[in-house]
Amino acid sequence: MHRRGHCDGYGTLPTEYARQHAPQSRPPEPFGRVLNETPRMNKTDLIEHLAAKHELSKAEAGRVLETLLDAVVTTVKKGGSVSIPGFGSFKQHARAARNGVNPSTGAKIKIAAAKLPKFTPGAGFKAAVDPKAAAKKAAAKPAAKPAAKAKKK
Repeated sequence: MHRRGHCDGYGTLPTEYARQHAPQSRPPEPFGRVLNETPRMNKTDLIEHLAAKHELSKAEAGRVLETLLDAVVTTVKKGGSVSIPGFGSFKQHARAARNGVNPSTGAKIKIAAAKLPKFTPGAGFKAAVDPKAAAKKAAAKPAAKPAAKAKKK
């Protein structure tokens, strides 16, 4: 005779056990975002921020952002660099041709040279992201300057 709610040996679990070991579902997060997730900003969010900050329409802010991005891309594409003090610089980086190995077959392959965009963050940006590292670097900097001056004389 089979009692209801007990394991019959074919994978049926008792109801109490199933309730205790069921995966816990999380309550819905406000606005669909996970609270512990890192904040993210996409192009639309950036346009909305520009529009609100400078009292522009979203269309105007979008055109301003497109113009800025187009200027950066065009300049870097031509081999130039774009430097924004306190933020960073964008430039073209040439990667040389090299030999590689196909991981699935082990065969040696040639990887062609490539031109890649490169962003180097500025001191102000680095300090904003990691103030402790910036403070440590600033504390170490004055000690190094007198030694450099002594060498020049």
